[in-house]
Amino acid sequence: MQSIRVAVLAFNGVSLFHLSVPGVVLGTAQSAPGEPQYEINYCAETPGMVSSDQGIGLAVTHGLELMEASDVIVIPAWAEQSLVASAELVGALQLANAQGKLIVGLCLGAFVLGDAGLLDGREATTHWAVREEFARRFPEVRFRPEVLYVSDGNIVTSAGTVAAIDCCLHLVRQRLGADVANRTAKMLVTPPHRQGGQAQYVEHPVPQLSRETHLSDVLAWARLNLANDLSLDVLADMAKMSRRTFTRRFREATGCTVSKWLNAERVARAQQLLETTDLPIECVAGEAGFGTPLSLRQQFGVQLGTSPSEYRRMFFREMKREDKT
Repeated sequence: MQSIRVAVLAFNGVSLFHLSVPGVVLGTAQSAPGEPQYEINYCAETPGMVSSDQGIGLAVTHGLELMEASDVIVIPAWAEQSLVASAELVGALQLANAQGKLIVGLCLGAFVLGDAGLLDGREATTHWAVREEFARRFPEVRFRPEVLYVSDGNIVTSAGTVAAIDCCLHLVRQRLGADVANRTAKMLVTPPHRQGGQAQYVEHPVPQLSRETHLSDVLAWARLNLANDLSLDVLADMAKMSRRTFTRRFREATGCTVSKWLNAERVARAQQLLETTDLPIECVAGEAGFGTPLSLRQQFGVQLGTSPSEYRRMFFREMKREDKT
């Protein structure tokens, strides 16, 4: 399979962490052992030495022409959101957008995409700490400050810091499927965020819960038993709490209701089955815990904006094609 060429922008003051995330996550992704899928390179407006936020100097050999030769362009967290992107950088991004390239703004990198006019009329996010300034500067953007990352067409933006990892795992999942994203996440010892497709929204990270609450064990058990009856009474009993206490503690820990969490987990399970098996839709609905194909279709429509059949046509075919390469 031909490698996917990725250009990551470096600049003075660039976050060393954000500069590294695309290479770490995308470079770890493999559809088969020993078969890299992404070719990561770095560029700068002026090739030469660039100083990172940690004071480490980086030698960058490519200029902005690398963007035109790449399939994916990543803008790490901008050093200062009030610093407007240069005309040269704006022009390079606008050209890449016109060519339909995938363009990613990590954290404050969304400000650069906004300066280039790439976010107008689109959904986007950035670090919550600068949400008011972002909304003020880019009023034409459909701003989603509550999500970890959002994909709108060929533009992807992420929230702050560690959300860059979730965002890059999403890129892996979009291109290579759930199994590869899951293996990549395991190698990185991080949860795979795999809920969504072309218009993916992940509103909450996988909760890191105190074992004293019993919720961690309950959630882990529920993920292994999605096909079973997971009523509020069943889950509350597993947690050794009353319905009222369990409902309150669950919302405090996850930020959402029990039913919303279960539906998201079941959709993720159905996605995996649709991508990796040829089970009939009726069986997928049962294995994921929806009971009926109608319920499965309804949740796919709500969460992913597509149908199970269409999702399978898109991802299962791609998985089969990759298996033959």
